[in-house]
Amino acid sequence: MRKFLNRFLWVLAIVIVIANLFVIFSGRTYLYKAVWNTYAKGRSGPSALEYKIFSNREIKSGTPQPWPLARGYNSNTISSDLLEKMKAIETGSFIVIRNDSILHEEYMGEFNSASYTNSFSMAKTVVSVLIGCAIQDGKIKSVDQPVSDFIPEFRNDDRSAITIRHLLTMSSGIAFDEDYVNPFAYPAEAYYGSDLRKLTLAYNQVNEKPGVTFRYLSGNTQLLGFILSKATGKTVSEYASEKLWIPIGCEHNAFWSLDAEDGDEKAFCCLNSNARDFARIGKLYLDSGRWNGKQIVPETYALESVAVTGLKNDDGTACLSYGFSWWMIPQYKGHHIFYARGILGQYVLAIPDLNMIVVRLGSKRLPNDSDDVPADAYYYLDAALAMQ
Repeated sequence: MRKFLNRFLWVLAIVIVIANLFVIFSGRTYLYKAVWNTYAKGRSGPSALEYKIFSNREIKSGTPQPWPLARGYNSNTISSDLLEKMKAIETGSFIVIRNDSILHEEYMGEFNSASYTNSFSMAKTVVSVLIGCAIQDGKIKSVDQPVSDFIPEFRNDDRSAITIRHLLTMSSGIAFDEDYVNPFAYPAEAYYGSDLRKLTLAYNQVNEKPGVTFRYLSGNTQLLGFILSKATGKTVSEYASEKLWIPIGCEHNAFWSLDAEDGDEKAFCCLNSNARDFARIGKLYLDSGRWNGKQIVPETYALESVAVTGLKNDDGTACLSYGFSWWMIPQYKGHHIFYARGILGQYVLAIPDLNMIVVRLGSKRLPNDSDDVPADAYYYLDAALAMQ
């Protein structure tokens, strides 16, 4: 037994040395951070509550505009069946807002009304909103402006045909490898790595004609982050503070995780805020880009953001689920719904005909159904629709 144990330890030591040599000589040192913050902590992926493991840039709020409480606030209850399902997938925050007032809010586990959590891919929607702000400001001419006007590396290869519209609609044709299991793919290195610009611009192969096929790729939104910084002369966080967090009356500062100290925002994933303030993004687009009468995003841009794009899915069917970095459910129980979503079940769901916003934050999400909608999204919609 001792002889076997010694042999095992020798083999293990050799494997560790070889693995370390691979990491060092391949330049993939981000794998150390990835392993330490996942497998070493008993997880196979990131946590929604870990923003402090990264450098962050503050998104400053201004004068708060607290949500009013509706008449009958919290007088509704979630059915025991739905509540059990919501708890089983670690729901932390659940809010229903109707006619600009909080109708119901509930916090579970360690969450409360001020809890910070990563938005994950809801950040993509916020970046889209900021692109609209930059168009409103005249910093960007239109969604059809070439990306090469802002990123010179796009001028002299196949990327020269790509426009901002193509990035917003996930139809750039750039060969980003969107694989959430492979530790060597774009999402893992972008999330745990330390040089987003170098990583993202290295993907210079265009496999498809831009503007034809919808393929959800995080690198597209990261490019939009670079465009925002170039167009506005500000960091993404500074611009988000000036154009969103202050005007829409957020109650708390937010934090956008960076690739390095004083580096670039992880535009594709990592805006950290709370349920009440995330809900304001839904309110802004329920009023077609206006906040209390002030146009923050052009109305035409806001409306186009939540409409079908005319793109095709990779199987040739019409893409009905994605606009300008907003997801859509074209029909659910008689309602058209547009929404932002994140990989661990972060949602801002907007139901225009009811003037309703539903926010759910948490730590787990169910797989997508055949319509590309996470199955658990229907839990939150059903709970909210029962409160009309």
